Amino acid sequence: MRSNKSIIYILKKSLNNKMTLINRKSINVITYSFYIVLLDQVSKFLILNTLGFERSQNIIPNLLNFTLVKNRGAAFSLLSNSTSLLTIISILASLLLITVIIRFPPRSYWNLNGLAYLLGGTLGNGIDRLFKGYVLDFLDLVPINFPIFNVADIAINIAIFCFIIDIIKTQDKSKLKY
Repeated sequence: MRSNKSIIYILKKSLNNKMTLINRKSINVITYSFYIVLLDQVSKFLILNTLGFERSQNIIPNLLNFTLVKNRGAAFSLLSNSTSLLTIISILASLLLITVIIRFPPRSYWNLNGLAYLLGGTLGNGIDRLFKGYVLDFLDLVPINFPIFNVADIAINIAIFCFIIDIIKTQDKSKLKY
């Protein structure tokens, strides 16, 4: 009887350690996402209050301007007349991401960072859509004719980069097994 109690105790302890690790990873993703949202929202607030709309400020000559614009669409101003739809999509995507992060914690460093950047970027732009009806964009790359973007957009692109690295590293590990 005593050995059965010992086995049950060991199994419970092992399960609790795994749950703590899972929860810790999920909490890390959500915490990192919070900092990304904070950076995005503070940068937009500062630009809005110092520059205002319809003006452009050169930051790095021939490279970067701050030009504050209202983006009523998605990436590259797609779906410009669908603010309500984009707001609903942002909210649903954020809720789905949070659910995935909690139910299926990140399996690797790159996956963790990708999820954090994706959630942070999605929430950052989603907050703008929900409370303003548009997304504030202000980073204007001068040498190329590229759409004006913001910190949340950068975070989403970093997330894609992290996921690509995660896929490559996962494939490399699976090749080693065979």
